[in-house]
Amino acid sequence: MANEITFKRHRRLRSSSAMRSLVRENHLRIDDFIYPMFVIEGENIKNEIPSMPGVFQLSLDLLLDEVREAYDLGIKAIMFFGVITAKDEIGTGAFIDDGIIQSATRLVKEAFPDMLIVADTCLCEYTSHGHCGVIHDHDVANDESLELLAKTAVSQVKAGADIIAPSNMMDGFVAYIRAALDEAGFTNIPIMSYAVKYSSAFYGPFRDAADSAPQFGDRKTYQMDPANRLEALREAESDIEEGADFIMVKPALSYLDIVRDVRNNCNVPVVAYNVSGEYSMVKAAAQNGWIDEQSIVMEMLTSMKRAGADIILTYFAKDVAKWLKEEQ
Repeated sequence: MANEITFKRHRRLRSSSAMRSLVRENHLRIDDFIYPMFVIEGENIKNEIPSMPGVFQLSLDLLLDEVREAYDLGIKAIMFFGVITAKDEIGTGAFIDDGIIQSATRLVKEAFPDMLIVADTCLCEYTSHGHCGVIHDHDVANDESLELLAKTAVSQVKAGADIIAPSNMMDGFVAYIRAALDEAGFTNIPIMSYAVKYSSAFYGPFRDAADSAPQFGDRKTYQMDPANRLEALREAESDIEEGADFIMVKPALSYLDIVRDVRNNCNVPVVAYNVSGEYSMVKAAAQNGWIDEQSIVMEMLTSMKRAGADIILTYFAKDVAKWLKEEQ
């Protein structure tokens, strides 16, 4: 009877660890990761973020120790977010020459000149109202905000940033920043656009970490509706036309279909942001003993690679780098 039945034996390629490794289609590498860091004003400050275990707000005098650990693990790119106290209506702290990101960038570049520094280019962490631009009549004034975002980008590059990552979702932000960088002589600085950024509940822990929650309303008039799919392709296409060199999808885990859509339709590197809420849920479950953290994280990040991400922004970067080294 068995000789008369024909069926496929897919298990042949799963028969051992070596066999599974041989035919594995997607791999995580340390080179895939960008490590996000929060830099705060003051001295001798290392504040663990309550909703993000293992992630800290670090003052400049303690920053290099954290960067050195990442560097020694083989992480080649970090992203800076600033945390300040003296905020105003237009987010002046984002674009002044001695701003927190500018100061952190100069410090790290002097100590680790080959570390890639990605500068988050936004105003929300620096405005008194917590929105990503200038406010008029309780609404963000798109075009007026563009001038400040372009000014911020130029200031960050002058301090040594290697990549500009505008996250504000204003219409035309890539075009304005590209023009400003070119005019300032920074034609070789790439833009990593938060092109596909959804208005997501997964950002909650980040807003605690960066002290950037809106003081009124929400960001739904400029960040995308989570129900929309085709809109993501329109956003990505327009940003590439305006000069974006990378396209980011944020968040990642609940938007893997969008990562795949963007990968299938764009010919620039695709970045997936494994955001704070995704990080915090895994950490909370692991601390309660409900899951195997390492297995979950590796599976989760691999799913982002499988969906089409070339680069992953993740707070797990150091952990994964350690795990990958242990496997070698």
